[in-house]
Amino acid sequence: MGTKEVRRKFLPPKSDVAFKELMRNETVRRHFISDVLEIPLEEIREVRLENTFLSRRSRREKEGILDVRLLMNNDRRINIELQIREVPAWDKRSLFYLSKMYSEGAYAGEDYGRLQKCIVICVLGFKWDAKPGYHKVYHLRDQEGQLYSDQFEIHVIELDKELTGDRLDDWISLFRVESMEELKMIRSTNPGIVEAVREVMAMNLGRRLRALYEEHMRIKRDRLYLRNIAIAEGLAEGHAEGLAEGLAEGHAEGLAEGRAKGLAEGLEEGRAKGLAEGRTMGHAEGHAEGHAEGHAQGHAQGHAQGLAEGREQGMIDSVRKMLAKGYAHEEISDVLEIGIEEVKRIQEEQERSV
Repeated sequence: MGTKEVRRKFLPPKSDVAFKELMRNETVRRHFISDVLEIPLEEIREVRLENTFLSRRSRREKEGILDVRLLMNNDRRINIELQIREVPAWDKRSLFYLSKMYSEGAYAGEDYGRLQKCIVICVLGFKWDAKPGYHKVYHLRDQEGQLYSDQFEIHVIELDKELTGDRLDDWISLFRVESMEELKMIRSTNPGIVEAVREVMAMNLGRRLRALYEEHMRIKRDRLYLRNIAIAEGLAEGHAEGLAEGLAEGHAEGLAEGRAKGLAEGLEEGRAKGLAEGRTMGHAEGHAEGHAEGHAQGHAQGHAQGLAEGREQGMIDSVRKMLAKGYAHEEISDVLEIGIEEVKRIQEEQERSV
């Protein structure tokens, strides 16, 4: 009896499960927050996931469960809500989440100044209003547009509206994807989008292929870890050796040059002031100045040369360690970011020295 192949149903990025899983990826959520809030990526030091359950003061109080809750840079709280189907009173619901999240930061006896800014990002699969533009931002302002407070901020993103050429276009296109074919057609230079596409593809792999993918990612992380360790060890050894050699060579060269220069200057000054007094005072002053200048210059040159040699030796030691552990030439080249020919050269030199 033949077996019938079961076709897996595609899990789109805008599904509740896939969206929450995407936001668990730090690269995805950092770039998404940066693009939505228009904050330079380098200003986002941290964007940490938090408990999505809003606290209640009594059993009769309405419970609030958020889709994604974040703390950015330890001073701003962000709630991301994905709502594909239209629901009644969405505006009141989003304000409820916003106010609950804001008031959670207030404790008895504490200063109101400790309250943190709260932001709600609503990603909607239905039309919110008839106005053009898929991204709208709301603040607390007076009738003349003067800002009352920046503590509340609401973003509404409508997936069904026309793209505008904005930096969010790629995210809108991603959340509109309904099949693997459409997902493979996504093209973007945004690292967050690239990572999100990779995550959604992994979510839609079969059990066996997903296990292979996770193993591949584990090896990639291990390689990155080994590379960082190798570089750190090489830099540390190179710095120590370079410093020691630089001090020794700089001291010796500075002392010799200082003595010579001090003698010359001492003789010249001594002839002008008198042979006896010139030899004494000129030699003393000249020796001191020459020794200081020569020592400084010699130390700097010696340290730079020693550091460079130390780094080179550190890289050679790292290659030898990885060769001893059985890593292939290509893997060592990839981890340490050096040419394969350089790896082979180090191996040949090591074999000749044995």
